[in-house]
Amino acid sequence: MLTALSHSQIFVLDQDQALDFYVGKLGLEVSADVDMGFMRWLTVAVPGAPDRHILLEKPGPPSLDEETAARVRELLTKGAAGGWLIFNTDDCRATYEKLRARGVEFTEEPTERPYGIDCALRDPFGNHIRITQLSTPPSGSTS
Repeated sequence: MLTALSHSQIFVLDQDQALDFYVGKLGLEVSADVDMGFMRWLTVAVPGAPDRHILLEKPGPPSLDEETAARVRELLTKGAAGGWLIFNTDDCRATYEKLRARGVEFTEEPTERPYGIDCALRDPFGNHIRITQLSTPPSGSTS
């Protein structure tokens, strides 16, 4: 049976710009950057969590034909095809301030929710990101 989720994927229009954002601003680490000839396999991970990776994939072959990739790029540019990432933090307000100081633009300030405190932003490509400080650690969590 399945034992873990190791990789998730989001589309980005420019992998170098994605690296600047996800590593340079959000503070993730590159877990793989491999030229496979037909594509660049670029993944990032939260520091200390090397078993969960985010594939930063440009729309195109081998997963999409060029016509479909063009449509995905168009929708992504409009903010209509972005993925979702939700990160946990121990202190949402402090994380928000630190990331704002690095130039991250937020769409929602830290807000009290029934489950804790969270805030929202989008990456340069329209993908939605939430940063959450849970009031109770999730089931199975060691934090």
